[in-house]
Amino acid sequence: MMQTLKFDNQVVWFDESLIAEEQVKQAFDASYWQDQDKVVGSATGRGTTWFIQLDSMQGALRHYRRGGLFGKLVKDHYWFSGWDKTRSAAEFSLLFSLREAGVNVPKPIAARAVKSGLTYQADLLSERIPEARDLVSILQEKPLPAEIYQRIGLEIRKMHDAGVNHTDLNIHNILLDQQDNVWVIDFDKCHQQEGDTWKQANWDRLKRSFEKELKTKEIHWKQSDWLWLASK
Repeated sequence: MMQTLKFDNQVVWFDESLIAEEQVKQAFDASYWQDQDKVVGSATGRGTTWFIQLDSMQGALRHYRRGGLFGKLVKDHYWFSGWDKTRSAAEFSLLFSLREAGVNVPKPIAARAVKSGLTYQADLLSERIPEARDLVSILQEKPLPAEIYQRIGLEIRKMHDAGVNHTDLNIHNILLDQQDNVWVIDFDKCHQQEGDTWKQANWDRLKRSFEKELKTKEIHWKQSDWLWLASK
């Protein structure tokens, strides 16, 4: 059950079946988890993602940071135009909707927005998919069979049927777990959209990411593999 907690200058959205209300106020502070010896790892990208051991699963704690040239000037503040329009609230809600639609995405555990004047900062705690790796790391080691590409295509079509436009769909954001289940991650700045015209842009972006990694990392992928993924 999704709950909302408002206090001081912030709002937290959380799933009470996954995290206790008494933990929520501290849940976005990595030092809180470190003090409890609950940090089990980390990953560095635009910022540091902390992997947290919760009661029923591992979570990934991420602070929202800007990229690009503007991100060098304003690292993690965003213009505030309403709590429900914050990036953390939007991604939390989108993950919740996708789970309801049966799409394999991480469970949303908790999200936070902290308002300061005309801007806000944001954080998200979501499920860390157990023993999952992205397509890039897998394809650097071995090719994938047609069946896996068909599963990837199916998951993307399920996402599209739920009306979700993944504006950064690339092979870093598609994972395979040990049972070869396909997972789609990283829905920051993504949104629900009506119609069908936008869907092709998702497919085109994904295909370009295969082609880019083929040149830069020499992955085990060929153009004919795309036909299995994109087959209807």
